[in-house]
Amino acid sequence: MCINLKQLLLTTGVAILLGTGLQGCNSTKPNANNTAKNDTTRSITPFFVKASNKPKTPDSDGFIQRWMLLEPINKPNRGNTVFTDSYLRENFTKEYFPNQFAIMPKDGEKVKAGEQELTWHALESTNFNVKLYRFAHGLNKQVYGVLFWGVTVIDSPREMKNVRLAVGSNSASMWWLNGKEASLLSGDRRMVMDDVVSNRLTLNKGRNVLRGAIINGPGMSDFCVRFLDENGQPVKDLSITCE
Repeated sequence: MCINLKQLLLTTGVAILLGTGLQGCNSTKPNANNTAKNDTTRSITPFFVKASNKPKTPDSDGFIQRWMLLEPINKPNRGNTVFTDSYLRENFTKEYFPNQFAIMPKDGEKVKAGEQELTWHALESTNFNVKLYRFAHGLNKQVYGVLFWGVTVIDSPREMKNVRLAVGSNSASMWWLNGKEASLLSGDRRMVMDDVVSNRLTLNKGRNVLRGAIINGPGMSDFCVRFLDENGQPVKDLSITCE
């Protein structure tokens, strides 16, 4: 009788311990619904804000933060080592959408790039660099194997000669000022400010249009752009618009 009582007490104790352990596991188990909700919540905040109609100058270091950005064009590449000068010149000069080197898009305007319907967004980066990966991810768009287009308008208070366009990008990119090639960044590279500096350029008094194409296979995508004067100092007395 004593033996049976001991066995009963032992069995009861084990059951209590197991029940407590299971409750502990259940109390720390993540809520599947909350996890799924967090995984599907996409936003370009805090990396971008909507561009306003108010005058916008470069930041304190001269970087241009206001851009018209096109949602990413599908451009499959398994790696970035293919981004040679010849590859980039061939692929950046292809027509992906009508009037791509002449259009001044409007916020919300849609274009057809092959089978894709893509939208232009007038945005201001909250950082000195424009985080394209965050732009695509926040809009629930393709983030790898992509080609991005950006356009901005530089309003200069006077003619500025001997300025240089200083660019950093991840990965390769090409830039045009007033319809003429200004800079080419080839190869598999990470973004470094002033990574490539153009030959001497002239900013016209009044309106100047700056266009850029950025291509990436795997990895993050971003860029930073500013103008440097003939003494290598950032040009800050510019007005940046999207019109």
